[in-house]
Amino acid sequence: MTKPKLAIISGDPSGIGPELIARLLVSEGVRNAADILLVGDTHIWEMGGRQADITLPLSSISRSQIPTFTGLCHLEMETIDPSDIKISEVTTLGGKSALRTLDCALDLAVAGYVDGILFGPFNKASLTAAGLNAEDEHRYIARYLGFEGYHSEINVLDELMTTRVTSHIGLRDVAKNISADGVRKAITLAYETLAKAGKTRPRVAVAALNPHAGDNGKFGREEIDILAPVVAEYQARQMQVTGPWPSDTVFLKAKAGEVDAVVTMYHDQGQIAIKLMGFDRGVTVAGGLPIPVVTPAHGTAFDIAGQGVANVGATQSAFELLLRLAVTHREIRHARTQ
Repeated sequence: MTKPKLAIISGDPSGIGPELIARLLVSEGVRNAADILLVGDTHIWEMGGRQADITLPLSSISRSQIPTFTGLCHLEMETIDPSDIKISEVTTLGGKSALRTLDCALDLAVAGYVDGILFGPFNKASLTAAGLNAEDEHRYIARYLGFEGYHSEINVLDELMTTRVTSHIGLRDVAKNISADGVRKAITLAYETLAKAGKTRPRVAVAALNPHAGDNGKFGREEIDILAPVVAEYQARQMQVTGPWPSDTVFLKAKAGEVDAVVTMYHDQGQIAIKLMGFDRGVTVAGGLPIPVVTPAHGTAFDIAGQGVANVGATQSAFELLLRLAVTHREIRHARTQ
């Protein structure tokens, strides 16, 4: 079977991204699993190699060679001067560098030259200073692609995925933003993403909003009026969707391997649980977008950047998940052209 083709960018050059990618590329099996195109400045990749005490074999190609690249190749860019990289600092130039490499990787995916994108951690403050003009990088990507359909961040830990009905809003605004349509979209996104990752009969659990799942309406009626009816809709279609489960026990089911995904009602309801279960293996997927895009779930780790001690576990997990998503994406794209 033909290997998937992946574009990899380092993320913010001031953080641990360059080091993580260097460590990833010398991990066992990585370079045999995919054709990889590193996108970005030569000096950034060399810096990451020095931080990880690794010499990367950079094989540069021209833009005319992109359609036929194989193995591990490097597409040179000039996004930032070496003297402007300030390790462990929020900088506008670092954010601009990250956005330019992201734009290039997205262009490659739109053109069909790569089947998926992995990016090292971004720093939201640097991106904002550089002109992100979006709530986060996921919405930036959607806008860049001109994608107007439903999309949302998906968090992944090993074989477990989480999606959420509300995300970056204040806790006091969560209840009024829980709607049947929002719950349907989150369930469907989890179900379809699991299918693209190879799950043939995904099992999705829906978390309750209120303590004790509302205790029959004593602590709120969202479970009765919104969540349970939506779950029943999916069950009527013979889909393995269950709930609403009390949020203080649903992740026990997930930890025991009884479900493949948990749909939560708000950001920290799922994030706290999944990070406690395995912070160093967590992956974030830009769910619902027309191109597979993944990144390790942690941030730029300015507290340890440049020290050569970054844990590559989450980046390896991101790469492994991207392989599966990229193969499915390529198959779907080819089927449409037949």
